[in-house]
Amino acid sequence: MTTRLTTFTNDGLTFDVLDDGPLDGVPVVLLHGFPQTATEWSRVAPHLHDRGYRTIAPNQRGYSPGARPRGRAAYRMSALVGDTVALIRAIGDEPVHLVGHDWGSAVAWTTAAQHPELVRTLTSVSVPHPMAFTRSLVRSNQALHSFYMAVFQIPWLPEVLLQQAFRSVNTPERHRRAESLSQMDAEQFDQVRGGVIDSGALTYALNWYRAMLIMGPRTVTRKVSAPTTHVWGTRDVGLTRKGAELTADYATGPYKLEILDASHWIPDERPAELAAIIAERASNAM
Repeated sequence: MTTRLTTFTNDGLTFDVLDDGPLDGVPVVLLHGFPQTATEWSRVAPHLHDRGYRTIAPNQRGYSPGARPRGRAAYRMSALVGDTVALIRAIGDEPVHLVGHDWGSAVAWTTAAQHPELVRTLTSVSVPHPMAFTRSLVRSNQALHSFYMAVFQIPWLPEVLLQQAFRSVNTPERHRRAESLSQMDAEQFDQVRGGVIDSGALTYALNWYRAMLIMGPRTVTRKVSAPTTHVWGTRDVGLTRKGAELTADYATGPYKLEILDASHWIPDERPAELAAIIAERASNAM
């Protein structure tokens, strides 16, 4: 593609895209997680541009104003993967380097497993292979770290609590307290408040969690053949080391586990290091 991609369509929905870097660069698709938007890659992307890569980051289903279907069924994994497939095909005829963080990582894993012809390499950040995560629930204390997923199943209450939490962070003291609890910095808070809370995306974003109960078993069992790197932070309060370690069992091609001194928000905290890891995986597959 010789022009910038600002939007793409799938399933009757229109998705916004941040397309930057050298137009003729090898494309790297960046999938954001919850509760962030494509702007979560704003610190990583310039480092990839410096290495000659073009970055393409969509606001995913529920986050783009033109892609907010109602009901949790519209946010099952098959629909999320379908959106990613449509994006990759809109970019061009060649496979891409696929990167995902948090929920974006889960989508990236499933896309790479189900559509290997579209993924040249995979870099997953924070969230391990879905089956590795499932096994970690019974082989570690991961279930305790994942209690919020059960809370998110409750109608309306999570919306009220999260809206109150993000909108009440309006003084330096409250910012410090919120940063300590969430491990987010002030810029991240502002991005989430503007891009998710104030934009009306919150319920649709939570539907990703609410659709977990209606996802089929095939979603989590397939292995990935693309060259893969998984990145995990030692201070991640939501995901244990066990899931990161078990992920090797679900990569049949070249695989590497990278462990960083970081919280869950690796793209924000360690952008240069993460970009180097992405570039290393991509360059080794050229």
